[in-house]
Amino acid sequence: MDPEYTQDAENFFNTPEDFNRAIIGVYDMMQPAYLNIWIGEIASDNSIAGGESVNDTQGLHEIQNMTHGGVNEELRAVMRVNYTGIARANYIFEHQDKIDFPGKDLILAEARMIRAYFYFNLVMYFGDMPLIIDRRISINEISSTVRTPKAEIYAQIESDLRAAIPVLPATVSEIGRMTSGAAKALLGKVLLYQNKFSDAATVLGELIDNNTGGYGLFQDYSTMFLVVNQNVNEDVFTIQFSGLQGGDYGCLICLNGNAAVGFHGIRQYEGPFYADGNSYNLPTQDLYDEFDEGDLRREATVLDIEAFIAAQPNPSEISYAIGGGGHTGFYNNKYIKRADERGLPDDDLTSPLNYRVIRWADVLLMAAEAFQRSGNDARARTELNKVRARVQMPAINATGDALYQAILRERRLELSGEGYRFWDLVRTGQAAGRISGFVPGRHELFPIPQVEIDLAGGNWSQNPGY
Repeated sequence: MDPEYTQDAENFFNTPEDFNRAIIGVYDMMQPAYLNIWIGEIASDNSIAGGESVNDTQGLHEIQNMTHGGVNEELRAVMRVNYTGIARANYIFEHQDKIDFPGKDLILAEARMIRAYFYFNLVMYFGDMPLIIDRRISINEISSTVRTPKAEIYAQIESDLRAAIPVLPATVSEIGRMTSGAAKALLGKVLLYQNKFSDAATVLGELIDNNTGGYGLFQDYSTMFLVVNQNVNEDVFTIQFSGLQGGDYGCLICLNGNAAVGFHGIRQYEGPFYADGNSYNLPTQDLYDEFDEGDLRREATVLDIEAFIAAQPNPSEISYAIGGGGHTGFYNNKYIKRADERGLPDDDLTSPLNYRVIRWADVLLMAAEAFQRSGNDARARTELNKVRARVQMPAINATGDALYQAILRERRLELSGEGYRFWDLVRTGQAAGRISGFVPGRHELFPIPQVEIDLAGGNWSQNPGY
């Protein structure tokens, strides 16, 4: 939430270029995607925090151990980043009537979709949150702003997306701009997360059946997460990154590159293909063991460092270090620093590897779940088995709950390392059985940062159990 009077609108929003600059500023606040990758994996059974020590990004270690509370830098960053993005979108809506020009409706549709994405992040993490629409609020208003019930926030998210879908184009010439397909996929996800299975099946089924965006499953899963294979048919909703600097360790949200990639890299690595990094977000043995023998997604998802070294022609010349924050022997092989994909100049922070917020396989699996839960097992199997066929895994012929559980397991096999796992476990009621230390009634939500409660004059109650 921007302080009062920090921006002067008198000399802005007077030209189409001003509106375009403003929407670029909204897009910019999607860049801290590393937070979702880290927290969505580390809070789950998929990975541990890792890093140099347990005091290195302490908040991630607390999240891993389910000991997090109201003082947590990562959770505060989640709240601040998303509300900053909302304020930037609302700034456009404050002044939407100042001038008219061709293409303004498209800019407003983009703003609606991205605002929906920011609010979806907030409601996933924190539940009830202040809902501020079409205007910014001053610092003086915060203490009188109450937390809005999450059902109302979801209603606004749905409204924004349904308004954006008919305006956004199916395809774009400028890579990274929002499309109607991305908005439909996000709407389907939002509906699924509310257990509106029939509505989700309708939206996602229509996206699949009327595939005007040309989406599909990228043929080679094993190379899909290389930089050379981004912005392909698999990519439905993607956050774009570049290898330019932009920021530094003092301002990770200022970066132009994907910070997760360097942080996931192998500590002090010297050898082929990969490059050194900070050994964060390390996959667990439990995740590695979940894959069936012959499922090529295992190696594409989880780098077994010792097996990789042993398979090289010069294993004795390859070395790496183990961080004090934990070591599993595994690394996130989807978002990892590779030798020929480094940005400049500080390549820990400047990866050009995009973050796939929603890809086509996720759309198919969300559709499979929505169809199964709304009584259409046959259509659910169709979508599920498309995903399995891509990686040469046998078709599943189950029905009822066995099919439902197969779909949830397939989500883990297909999407691990991408930041979805914690939310899948929570929304399907499986978190307590899978996450060590998870307390039902508390850990479904994260705590409101205490500093934000203080800034609100104590007007916001803390989430239960914290």
